[in-house]
Amino acid sequence: MKRREDVHVRAISITFRDWLQDLELLVKFRLSSFVVFSSVVAYLIAAGTNFHIISFLLLTAGGFLITFSANILNEILEADYDKMMERTSNRPLAAGRWNSSSAVVLAGLTCLVGIILLALLNPLTSFLGMVSLVTYAFLYTPLKRYSTVSVVIGAIPGALPAMIGMIAFDGVITPACLFLFAIQFIWQFPHFWSIGFLSFDQYQRAGYKLLPVENGKIDTRLGLQAFIYAMLLLPVIFIGFSAGLVTSFGAIGIGLLSLYFMWRAWTFYRRFDKDSAKALMFSSFIYLPAALMILWWSM
Repeated sequence: MKRREDVHVRAISITFRDWLQDLELLVKFRLSSFVVFSSVVAYLIAAGTNFHIISFLLLTAGGFLITFSANILNEILEADYDKMMERTSNRPLAAGRWNSSSAVVLAGLTCLVGIILLALLNPLTSFLGMVSLVTYAFLYTPLKRYSTVSVVIGAIPGALPAMIGMIAFDGVITPACLFLFAIQFIWQFPHFWSIGFLSFDQYQRAGYKLLPVENGKIDTRLGLQAFIYAMLLLPVIFIGFSAGLVTSFGAIGIGLLSLYFMWRAWTFYRRFDKDSAKALMFSSFIYLPAALMILWWSM
């Protein structure tokens, strides 16, 4: 009898673990963590020594919930196309382990609670959180199948988290939050293009038009564009330093980081192969969190 009960408990445990794993895939937890990280570090940069634990927790919880909602809506809208790509075919909606009705309910609840939590900080933070969700889920997501302009549109909600983090403390749009927005906005293009290069065949199979194509292949000018965007980080840093938004230590630190990022983008441009794209992708994973941490430590 006891052995039968143990088997039953173990089965429930396995089922619950599988459910949690599916939930993690549905909300894209790792991506969401990266997004919220940039927001909370931006809050710390703005707050300095005037850190408020309640505001910090509201931003963290609200940021996670809004990001969860946006990612769920993205998967609902793309479920049929996710089935066509190896990297996304195991997502719970694409694999049929979740149904869209349950996902819609969860997206609605996480959106509602997330917006309320951000509104407790200030109205502008809540408004920009909603702008980020709508732009990502209802503009960027459907546009991916029609035009490479979607990458530019997607860079807007992608750059808003740092801006939202600073506004969560300041309550208004400041030159400092615009500076962080510009850094995160520009960074996304080499970051995304390196990922797109590596997943190009899968994107093509699913009908996504995310990269410029020439004669059925990726336009080789993409590498040059990645390098130019990486290079644009330097004048932005210089403007930030000249305006007193960045200390000498911060400017030197993220300047050197940007030079490394530029070198990876230049290598991608010259070689235009999977190895150089992979190196650029990994350097982009390092760049943004490292740049934000440098700015925080230098304040």
